Amino acid sequence: MNQPLLRTPLYDLHLELGARMVPFAGYDMPVQYPAGVMAEHLHTRASAGLFDVSHMGQVRVRARSGQVADAARALEALVPADIVALKPGRQRYALFTTEDGGISDDLMVANMGDWLLLVVNAACKDADFAHVNAALADSCTVEMLSDRALIAVQGPAAEAAVASLNPKAAAMRFMDVAGLDLAGVPCIVSRSGYTGEDGYEIGMDNAAASTVARALLAQPGVAPAGLGARDSLRLEAGLCLYGSDIDLTTTPVEGALEWSIQKSRKPGGARAGGYPGARIVADQLADGATRRRVGLRAEGRAPVRGGAELFADEAGQIPAGRVTSGAFGPSAGGPVAMGYVPTHLATPGTRLFAGVRGRFLPVQVAALPFVAPTFRR
Repeated sequence: MNQPLLRTPLYDLHLELGARMVPFAGYDMPVQYPAGVMAEHLHTRASAGLFDVSHMGQVRVRARSGQVADAARALEALVPADIVALKPGRQRYALFTTEDGGISDDLMVANMGDWLLLVVNAACKDADFAHVNAALADSCTVEMLSDRALIAVQGPAAEAAVASLNPKAAAMRFMDVAGLDLAGVPCIVSRSGYTGEDGYEIGMDNAAASTVARALLAQPGVAPAGLGARDSLRLEAGLCLYGSDIDLTTTPVEGALEWSIQKSRKPGGARAGGYPGARIVADQLADGATRRRVGLRAEGRAPVRGGAELFADEAGQIPAGRVTSGAFGPSAGGPVAMGYVPTHLATPGTRLFAGVRGRFLPVQVAALPFVAPTFRR
């Protein structure tokens, strides 16, 4: 029997704004507003888009000792990122890995001073909570913050919009996290996002989400944007979608995510290994993987979608991987995609062919991202 779709605290606002709602990760979510996906995408790049991301999971991890360093050390048993060195008021991208080196989710980890905040993907949040709780329960309390909403405001006008509600937001830099009052509401604000643009992600109590969202939408240049624009923006930025570009079958090295493993956690580092699949990942760090996530640009105008098979020859006889995400890139000026190819075919400029409805369309391996990021470092 199908479960009824969940609703975020901004559901009524989405309807008021004319959103087209679709099922996503168990939630009824806005895929677009009347302006349309293309307009929302371009508006975010030029000004600022506001996204409801309240469907994502927020988890508090607090060491029973009261020392955040103990929570950080405990979490490092599950992720290859350096959490111990993460300073208060900073956050970092991390990966939950499996014993065979696969990725069970990607997440953000923030040091909130005396506890850690984990932001995980909506479809994985229950499994992630169970995973963290089972591994850390002896040393930490693990709490799903189900009463918290999350809003993202992204684009060149994001700083002015958020700073108009609290001037301290302007001084934040990429990956900073701070407790700030916005529109009279206590919020946890990070300078981060999922578009490649400068911007903020803002967490607050469910009951206050509409107040903060409406205050941001009242600022010059801020307009609502849905899942459609969020997907094309992150694709142009070369950012992975869990379940498409990375999953249990992909390792951090295959996924071109070794940058998320800091020196201290790599072989020879102060706290090398110790996470699930560490030996497999270490071997790939040293010797390389047999395949690699790459960018792909179609030579024509037809988008190459996720799931399309890649071939090394125009006749489609020599398999060469698979597309994992693909769409028209409004800012990139044409179709863009990502996928996995054998490492020897991963050099930018390599010509391949994508199987699309019985035809084999030429594509070229391209460097990521397709659109340069504008983070405020």
